[in-house]
Amino acid sequence: IVRELFQLEEKDIIGRGDERFFDDEAVSIIRANDSRVLMHGETVYAEERIAAHNGETRVYQTTKIPLFDEQGHISSLCGISIDVTENKRIEEQLRLSASVFSHAREGIFITGADGLIIDLNDAFTQITGYSREDVIGQNPRMFKSGLESQDFYRHLWQSLSQNHYWQGEIKNRHKNGSIYTELLTIVAVCDDEERIQHYVAMFSDITQQKADQQELEHIAHFDSLTGLANRIVLADRLHQAMLQVKRRHQKIALVYIDLDGFKAINDQYGHYIGDQLLIQIAECLRQSLREGDTIARLGGDEFVAVLVDLHDHTASFPLIQRLIDNISTPILVQGISLNVSASIGVSFYPQKDDIDPDQLTRQADQAMYQAKMTGKNRYHVFDPESDRSQRSHFEQLDLLRQAFDLRQFVLYYQPKVNLRTGQIIGFEALIRWQHPERGIVPPIQFLPELENSDLELTIDEWVIDTALQQLQDWLDHGYPTTISVNVSPRRLQRGDFLQYLETRLSHYPKLAQGSLELEILETSALDDFSRISQLIAACNDIGVSFALDDFGTGYSSLTYLRNLPAAILKIDRSFVAGMLDEPADRAILQGVIGLAHAFDRQVIAEGVESIEHAKQLMALGCELAQGFYIAKPMPSDAVLQWMAHWRFQYPGILQTP
Repeated sequence: IVRELFQLEEKDIIGRGDERFFDDEAVSIIRANDSRVLMHGETVYAEERIAAHNGETRVYQTTKIPLFDEQGHISSLCGISIDVTENKRIEEQLRLSASVFSHAREGIFITGADGLIIDLNDAFTQITGYSREDVIGQNPRMFKSGLESQDFYRHLWQSLSQNHYWQGEIKNRHKNGSIYTELLTIVAVCDDEERIQHYVAMFSDITQQKADQQELEHIAHFDSLTGLANRIVLADRLHQAMLQVKRRHQKIALVYIDLDGFKAINDQYGHYIGDQLLIQIAECLRQSLREGDTIARLGGDEFVAVLVDLHDHTASFPLIQRLIDNISTPILVQGISLNVSASIGVSFYPQKDDIDPDQLTRQADQAMYQAKMTGKNRYHVFDPESDRSQRSHFEQLDLLRQAFDLRQFVLYYQPKVNLRTGQIIGFEALIRWQHPERGIVPPIQFLPELENSDLELTIDEWVIDTALQQLQDWLDHGYPTTISVNVSPRRLQRGDFLQYLETRLSHYPKLAQGSLELEILETSALDDFSRISQLIAACNDIGVSFALDDFGTGYSSLTYLRNLPAAILKIDRSFVAGMLDEPADRAILQGVIGLAHAFDRQVIAEGVESIEHAKQLMALGCELAQGFYIAKPMPSDAVLQWMAHWRFQYPGILQTP
């Protein structure tokens, strides 16, 4: 064995000193032990670590005894060593296992094959409340909550029997009687013949995690203000209802509800009172519906109900009228009696043509607008037959949605310059459709189809996102500038618009304030003047300015112009086009420019197509312009080259840089 340990022949071992085989530390220990034997006649029991020829350290339990000659003198010693390396490894494993068992944060208990508990750790007591004395010798069924079914336990034992393993969530009862949820793993320990000897169970209390998960799921699926279902839940329940209705040969009604007069209350009493009113109306709607119906809040003062199990259309009308009557009943909020009414649109499913949930919702939305236009505080039923003339619109909208998904939309950029100095003051982003067959499609041919659609909102955000990315790209190339984008009235009126802008801008911290400018139609600003004014002011605070597009085509008063915090007025191209031939158009231009100067607003003219237009505008006091005379809208990859070579061609107005 010694020869095997050192891989040496006997002749290479006999007569050699300890230093031939061991390191200095081992030699010192060995010689000290030998000295105790040879000098004092002691019997020495020692543990020695010896490095084998392959570098592995082996542990030996060594006994050394003295040997005596005939005169009784110590003549030599005899050493017997036993390799205990494997025993030491097993001992270390046992110590580690015992430490893990004792100090684990998970509760652990062990049972015999009969299922009776034979051991447990401290974490078990902390989680369950039961002491060691309470449970030793007991069956774990003592923890049962009674909330799990017999099938649950049957599957558990079936898994242990077949796979020797089970993991899952289980509800058990604490010693104090409370119910908690644990994540439990059970392992069956078998002998060499696959006979189960023990069961080891490890578990942790996940009650709080489950509560947090449920809260997050509630937040994700229910409106935070009213507690009603949100769009996600509505979409799912509407989808399920539409699947079931055909099997049951019944009908469902989709009821789109918009409150009349809510905005005025919000403006007069503030958002807190408005929110409290919405909470009470939501409860009113919930109580007005039947069990099985769904009511959801889309946002703002818009709600949608799904009425199920209808034998025919007329079965829903009494319920819808009850909704109108209950909503119009005065509601007391903090001592204030508030009155609103409801405009309701109704669409039914199934219809002659197969439609999807989005189409059904749009039908109800369209019917709701009809109810609002014909006097409010009433409901209007969508008529599929009269809607057939609009089918091409829906088909076109579907094509546009596909085009968006296929990334066929691009932004072109038209420069805006100062006619006097030649300075490039920015660009207007103009959307184009890169149709695979029709080529570049101008916006006038597809934007009207997007009005009042969800896709319109999606494209609005895509335009803003793309413009911000383009600004950053130009800045990285050393060309800081501004981009103005058109925003639809619907996107502006969404309550999350300011938050959306702040989030998007936070991704581009290097962009200077004022780099992004939003253009809104004059008429859209006047439709909801107070709210739009507040939004513009809030956007100004975060560095986003506004321009009134097509100015002069609406009916704004001087009071509106004075109070609307839009920094720029854009003169509609129709007036610029006619200014050379029509005195009335020139007079309008002169008036608009004068108003802009009087109210300390910048003014920019669109549609500058010739040098004569540029001259006349300068003469009238309008220095900012865009139009084909300066440059046509161009794709993004052409802008940098254009900026690098920009030269204005009319020296009487602008000197060449």
